[in-house]
Amino acid sequence: MENLKLRVSEALSAYESRAAEHLEDLKELARIPSVSFPGFDPQEVVRSAEYVKALAEKRGLQNVQILKMDGVHPYVYGDLIRDPSLPTLLLYAHHDVQPAGDLDLWNTEPFEPTEVDGRLFGRGAADDKAGVMVHLASIDAWLQGVGELPVNVKLVVEGEEEIGSEHLAQFLNTHKEMLQADCMVLTDTTNFDTGVPSLTISLRGIVVLDVEVETIDHAVHSGMWGGPIPCSVMALNKILASLVDDKGELAVPELNALVPELSDDRRADAAELPAGEEAFRRQVGMLDGVDRLMDDINPFAATWWKPSLAINAMQASSRKDARNILVPKAWARVGLRTTPGMDSAAAAEVLTRAIKEAAPWGVKIKVTTEGVGDGWSTSTEHPAFDAGRRALEAGYDAPAVYMGCGGSIPFVEPFARELGGVPALLVGVEDPYTNAHGENESLDLGDFHKAIKANIHLFAELAETLSQA
Repeated sequence: MENLKLRVSEALSAYESRAAEHLEDLKELARIPSVSFPGFDPQEVVRSAEYVKALAEKRGLQNVQILKMDGVHPYVYGDLIRDPSLPTLLLYAHHDVQPAGDLDLWNTEPFEPTEVDGRLFGRGAADDKAGVMVHLASIDAWLQGVGELPVNVKLVVEGEEEIGSEHLAQFLNTHKEMLQADCMVLTDTTNFDTGVPSLTISLRGIVVLDVEVETIDHAVHSGMWGGPIPCSVMALNKILASLVDDKGELAVPELNALVPELSDDRRADAAELPAGEEAFRRQVGMLDGVDRLMDDINPFAATWWKPSLAINAMQASSRKDARNILVPKAWARVGLRTTPGMDSAAAAEVLTRAIKEAAPWGVKIKVTTEGVGDGWSTSTEHPAFDAGRRALEAGYDAPAVYMGCGGSIPFVEPFARELGGVPALLVGVEDPYTNAHGENESLDLGDFHKAIKANIHLFAELAETLSQA
């Protein structure tokens, strides 16, 4: 053990001597606008994959290759198998990013990473190109400082995570044997707060529906015809408002019947969280006087372990074209976040039926399912989780917490299933102020360095723990 501690110290020293270089690598990667959404240049995602490949080779990985499938944004793979008898870690991150969004709302250029007050601003600076660098910098630190890793590693960097990992099952099926490992380390989640290291142990699922209401076959003058004719926008809003109660809870009994009871362990985890409503309001930017809903549980826990409904977008006319008319069609994108253990496919059917049954005045309604994904949760009984907490606490010099994530990360459940249920450690470099997917995405540079140090410790902790498991 003492020898292992000495080796960790040597790896940490090697990282410190090259930390600035790793940050520059991150900036260069973040300059590539690797947006995986339809309508954006797919060659930029290819260029991003090529740069990740070059970095992986530079940092000492072997068998580095770009894995391609027809019609799929490229993955990058590399490994370092020192001794087949050693534990093997599968390291995951993704190199594709969200679109920049509204350029007028950015304070910096989205694809020109810029340091401001200890944070690095730029699309992908945190989600998830920093995750790529956490893995590569940790590998480099061990190789430069010690000459070898205490574990075998396999690195997978995905190119379509931001569009739902649509082809992940195909990828896993194709490369299943190559990806076999004893533990997964996935760097695409958030910490509870800046400087508070966290292991994510659950994810919510998702149901996405398009709802369209139609009343007349063309727009008409609201003064000449308004009154007898149902307003499509009003009808749509009545439908949507019927789906939740005054506390924001689902108001569809058949939907609530699909929600598993919150376990005593999860309630205990919620009770131990280091912050409550005041921090929640501050982190999210909640306006004074706005009610906090779902007030029967810590607000953070509510976003992790309770279902929620959101209207992600609506369209009828537009602010620019607003006229005195009755709009013939109204559309909304409805997002339902499902809890771990909740059957999202069944929830989609129930929600679709509830929306149609709530339609007033005989309006014509069309509901289309755009996406369905189940949530995920894991037990923390495997000793790898204690190893993960020790590594985080050593890297951050702060107590680590278990937390959930209100979002959906499509790759986690398929990866865990295909690898036979090996422990999955979900860590990340984001914090509540990162604003991933929004304008002014940013990375706390202090936490970036701490995350790399924690990952260096993690290699050693898992080498010892998994060897004994």
